[in-house]
Amino acid sequence: MKVIIHIVLMLVPCFYLSQVKTGTFSELEARQKEHAKPVVIHLYTDWCSVCKIESFTMNKDEELVRMMNENVYFINFEAEKTKEKIHFQGQEFDYIPNGNSGIHELALALSKNKNQPVYPLWIFLDKNQNLLYYHEGLLKPEKFKQKLREIIR
Repeated sequence: MKVIIHIVLMLVPCFYLSQVKTGTFSELEARQKEHAKPVVIHLYTDWCSVCKIESFTMNKDEELVRMMNENVYFINFEAEKTKEKIHFQGQEFDYIPNGNSGIHELALALSKNKNQPVYPLWIFLDKNQNLLYYHEGLLKPEKFKQKLREIIR
C-alpha cells in the first residue's frame, strides 16, 4: 500500500499545469540590466472572472508557457490589492485607498481609461520599455502567441 501511495505522490506533479514564471516591478530594473528582454504586464483583479479563466487557459497552453518563460519578463499585477510603492520607468506610484477598496496609481497610469481600467489588461513592452501592444479584455492564447512571435523576432 505504501508503494502505491509513493508512486501516486511522485506522479502528482505531472498532472499540474505548466506555470508562467512571474516577476515584480521591483525586480524588473535589475533583471533588465542583467539581460534585456521584452516585458508583458497583466493587470487583473481577484473579482474578475474573465481574468481567472484567462490565467487558467494561458497556463494550460504549454507552447505559450514556454514562449513566455524563455522570451519575456512577465509581471502579473493585481491592480486593486497591491499596496506597496512601485518604482517604474523613473516614477514612483502609490496605492490609492478608497474606503474598503482602492486602486494602485500604476494601474491607472498604464490604462488608457484613467478613471477605471478594464480588466484584464495586457501591456507588451519592448526591451527598452516602449509600448508595443495594448489589449483590454480577454486575450486568447492564439492571439497571445501571435503577438509574442512579433515581439521576439
